[in-house]
This record gives sequence, C-alpha cells and structure tokens, in this order.
Amino acid sequence: MSKLVKNILALSISSALSLSFVSSANAATYQIVDQGESSKLKYTYAQRQNNNGDMAISGTNLYNFPVQFQYLDDDDYQSIILFALTNSWQVTDLNDIEDSDALKAGNPTANDLAWVIRWLQDSQFNNVNYQKVGDTVAMTNVNGVTDDYNLWDTTFEGTDILTRSTRDIVSGITDSGISYGTATAPYLPSEVFTDSEGLEHTFWLREFGNRGFFSFDQGAQVFQVTPFETQYGGGTSAVLDVNEAGIAVGFSSYKLVQGYADLIESDSATNGCANPEVVPATMTLEACIASTQLSSASDPYHTMALKATLDEGGSPVLEQLGILVTPHVDDERTFSSYAVAINASGVAVGYADGFLDETVTAPEVNEVRAYHYAVVYKNDEVIDLSGDHTDRGDSRAYDINDDGIAVGHITKAIGGRGVKKFFYVDTNSPEEEIEMINPDDFFSGSDSTARAINNSGLIVGEGEIETHTESSQNPRKTAAFVYNMNDDIFTNLNDTIPCSLRLSYDILEARGINDAGIISATAVVKVERLDAKGELVLDESGTPLTEDVVRAISLEPVPDDGEVCTAEEEEKVIRQGASTNIVSILSIMALFGLRRRFFG
Repeated sequence: MSKLVKNILALSISSALSLSFVSSANAATYQIVDQGESSKLKYTYAQRQNNNGDMAISGTNLYNFPVQFQYLDDDDYQSIILFALTNSWQVTDLNDIEDSDALKAGNPTANDLAWVIRWLQDSQFNNVNYQKVGDTVAMTNVNGVTDDYNLWDTTFEGTDILTRSTRDIVSGITDSGISYGTATAPYLPSEVFTDSEGLEHTFWLREFGNRGFFSFDQGAQVFQVTPFETQYGGGTSAVLDVNEAGIAVGFSSYKLVQGYADLIESDSATNGCANPEVVPATMTLEACIASTQLSSASDPYHTMALKATLDEGGSPVLEQLGILVTPHVDDERTFSSYAVAINASGVAVGYADGFLDETVTAPEVNEVRAYHYAVVYKNDEVIDLSGDHTDRGDSRAYDINDDGIAVGHITKAIGGRGVKKFFYVDTNSPEEEIEMINPDDFFSGSDSTARAINNSGLIVGEGEIETHTESSQNPRKTAAFVYNMNDDIFTNLNDTIPCSLRLSYDILEARGINDAGIISATAVVKVERLDAKGELVLDESGTPLTEDVVRAISLEPVPDDGEVCTAEEEEKVIRQGASTNIVSILSIMALFGLRRRFFG
C-alpha cells in the first residue's frame, strides 16, 4: 500500500472516529485483538506498532526462572528463609518457605522458588557474588504470530538453558522491517577467584549494560550501536525510534562522571579499585568495576542524544545531537539529553536537562537546574519546547508526526501540587512562538501523558482516573485515552470497546497509534492463576484460582454499531478497581515503563 493511500485511509478513519465519539460516547468503535498471550511468562505489554500491523511487545515474570542453586550456600538459604518470613505479610499470593530441605536440594516448591527469585532481585541486586535476574523478554507479533526476539542472552555452560539475566526491549519495527530497541549482555559466572584469605568467590559479570540495537531481518542478524564512551562498564546506548529512511535516534554515554572514575581509580578509598586491599585482595578488577557501577546512586556516564544512519553492514554513522544548556566549566554535574522519536523529515524530539531560568546565558557553577525539559532537535540546534519555566516543571516529548506536531507531558502547578499534563506542540513554529497546548483530560488533578501521535492528529496515552493521594502502596489507576486534536475530543478508550469486553479488559495505557488508526495498548485481563513454575493454582475444591495480569493488545477501528451498554458494563472500572492484585500490576508497569520510564 502506498503512503498516499495509507494517509487517505487514515484521514477517513480519523473522521469516522470523531463522528462516533460525538454521536455515542459508549458505543463500540474499536475491537480488541489480544497480541500478548504467552505460555512462558505472566505479563506482556505493548510497544509500537507499524502500518503493517507488526507490533513490538515486551514481557516479564518468566515461569521456571533458572535459579542456579549450586552457587548458594547454607548462609544464603538462611537469608532466603528470613527474607520470606519478613516479607510474607505484604505478598498476598505467597506463604512462608514451605520445604527448606527441598529448597536446599535445588528442588523448591513453586512458592519457595518465587521467594528465591524475589530475594535475588531485592536483596542481592547490587552484589556481584550473586546471580542476576533480568527477566525482561523481547517479543514481536508479525503477521499475527507472536515470537521471542532473541538478542544477546546465552545459555549456561553445558546446558541449553538461557540465563534470563538480560533486559531486552524491542521498541518498534518500521514499515520496511527494521526492528530496533535496547538490550543488555548476560550476566555469567566468572572463573573461581581465590582471595588473599584463601576464600573462593564466583562473580556474576557482564560485558556491557544497556546497548542499542537494530536488525534488518527480524533479529536473524543483530547489530549494536557502540556508545561513544565505553570505559569502566561498557557504556550505555539505546535506539528508541527509526524512520523509514533508516535514520535512528536514541542516546549514548559520551563521558565518564568524574566521581565514578575517581572511585574506580582510587588507591585509598575503601572500595577503590586501585586499592590493593580491594584489588586483588578481595576481588578482580572487573568485579570491582561492576560492583561500583551496581551500587552507584547515579548514572556513571554523561548521556547525549544521538542520531544514527543505519546500514545493513552493521556500521551506523553516529552523530551527537548536543545538550540543551552549556554549564559552567567547573560544574561537574551531569547534563544529559535523549532523543526519543524522529519523523520522516529527520526532525527528532525528546528531553534534556536544563536550567530553571531558561534565559540564563552565563550560568553560575551551581546554577539551579531541573531535570528534563521537552526538546526538539533540528537544524543542528536543541530547542526547548516548554517556553517560560516560571510556572512549569519538568517535561518530556515522546513522539512527533510527519507534520511536526510533538506530544508528551509537562508538569504544572495545580491545586498546590505538581501535576503532569499531556501536551501537543507545533515544532514548526519559530522558537519564540512555540506554545504547548494542554487539552482537558480526565480531571484537573490527573497526571496524564501523551505517548504517540499519528499523521491524522490522533494522540494516545494514559491518565489517572482516581483522585486519592498516590503512594507506592496505593497507586492511582490509569486509563488509556485517545484525543483528536482536530476537533478537541478526549475519550477514555475503555468507553470505545464492545460492551461484552468491558468486564474482561481494563485498558490502562496506550503506547502507539499507526496511520491506519490502530492503537497498541496494554490492558488488565483476568486469567487462571499460574504459580512460579507455570502450573495451575487450585483452591481446596480443585477449582482454578484467577488473577489479573497485563496483556499487550491492539485496538482496531470498527464502524459504530450504536450498541448501548448496561449499567454493569459501564461500571466495570469501579469493580476492577477493587482487585487485590492492582498494586502489583501497577508496580510491574512502573518497572517496565508504562508509567515512568522512557524506553519504548
């Protein structure tokens, strides 16, 4: 299908959608296609979807995670038992350790396996002496078939078992078939190291952390985007979007943070890697560098937005896109920038660190700064999209269409608190005339974010639909929305699906929308509950228990059939809001970017 035909089709769909929203707020205008069901893992969520209907999907919470019990000792098992005892009160689906003997023999019950995984994730995350849990799986749905997308994970020596220590995210697939994203190298056990006291250690190390990738053949051959700076840990990079011309954008480390370098190079600091009482007395240099990076409270690298011209030979031409402000020469803080999306004209958007006073031209060494202002990268400039900073906080731009309309969110002071509000902005305007538009969303105190915009001016994202004070124990629920900037109509996507599905699907977030009007989204669905080994959990009568999971879905436009839903179907959000699993669901979302992170 030619781009002209696609645009004509998208415009007609946009008009039809607008009319349906005006005529009947609760009639179905989208059908749901479940894209993310997997027998290997519990949770899936949607990334972007191209105009061919191919979707990038991410997953987590693998069944039968391959814990390497041979590397645990008696002290570790006692720590696991104590960890379960201490935390079981706040984990509704798990009991205390059920069979300590079977656990120590490496054959735990599903309940006990779940505790070992949590212990590795929570208590030993920063400790290079222990196995690492990546547990983030990249998948794609191409031609209606969902498959794993294999990157750099490898098997444990002498087995056919993947380490599952990597964090792999396919962010999208272009219409021409270029897939791209971010992944990590696997953590593998080192050779046994004997310290100065004769004690043996095995360190879990990896070659590099986050690294951008691209592929022209759906992962058969994957190419890395090597960071500008790789010293002391391999650096970091990401590919977050690619246009049809094969121009990618993302970010890369370009300089070491001096404090991080000083600690590694110190010969006197308690943990200094040049201190002979640390290296080689207690560990190898590689283990010390990894330990320093894992325990660092901040990123060890300065990060800059990048543009890359991709080629099938795997040697992309990289270009630094710059940062928003030039700090004082003695200012040692990190000033980073990120490019998140690029349109057909090569104009990119994202966000960058900047000063609270946007008019400063000669900053002080401790100039007041804020993290992340939405920016556009064009004509070799980094341009702040948020305007006057006086009554505005941080902002981010997540997408831009071919007309130059960018979308994202900006923090504004509302009712005495900072509230994120979605925006759209015309990046074609002269810099001094750029103005963010903040349409009405769910309610004045609702945090909302626009994640994507298509070439017809349809914007999708998510916003809060609950009003209570949010906390980690009691997060606000979100709902996905679609907003038509052509006629200023904002709609909860849960109000646009067939009545029969409103009791089954609770659409929390929309990640993308293509030019056919098809939306990639993530919904809560109720399924039969499986334990950590992927086996059915039954009640005392032998009936399968159920639980809520998040699932990647597509929302495909359909003609409005005029269906009117019952009161029960209309009130499903209230009913599902009482789910005991909603806190863990929202925690998973926070971890993998549905509410907070930029990846995808």
